[in-house]
Amino acid sequence: MSRRKTAPVEDLSRRERQIMDVLLRHRQATALQVRDEIPDPPSYDAVRTTLRILAEKGYAVCNASGPRHIYAPAMDFEVAREHALTRLVKTFYQGSAARAALALLRHSEIDLDEQELERLEATLTQVEVEEETDRSAKKLRPLAGGSGR
Repeated sequence: MSRRKTAPVEDLSRRERQIMDVLLRHRQATALQVRDEIPDPPSYDAVRTTLRILAEKGYAVCNASGPRHIYAPAMDFEVAREHALTRLVKTFYQGSAARAALALLRHSEIDLDEQELERLEATLTQVEVEEETDRSAKKLRPLAGGSGR
């Protein structure tokens, strides 16, 4: 079956998103495996129903393997990962990939001391100020081709 080329969008419920997270993390899973991994899981039948709905919406595909049904995401993993990262940066870092990278560095196992992190943050702040100044200057420029001749 062909895979959907777009990542999940906002038309998924909280539970559908949780189930898709499991499918994306494992690349494929049975309803029982999904149920075992989602918080405060509903009944097995409710998980199966939600998986069927995700398949109908085009977010999952179902492959019957004997008596079991194995579900997989119907979207390209790289596209889904890119979409998730973009949403994270927009939601929590005001669209600044640099701020998100700095936060990741602060919480990673990379051995940076506090002074190095502070220097990175100062540099980032300076770049942001310069970018904002450039944007403001562009807004103030008169339109080309005006009546000045």
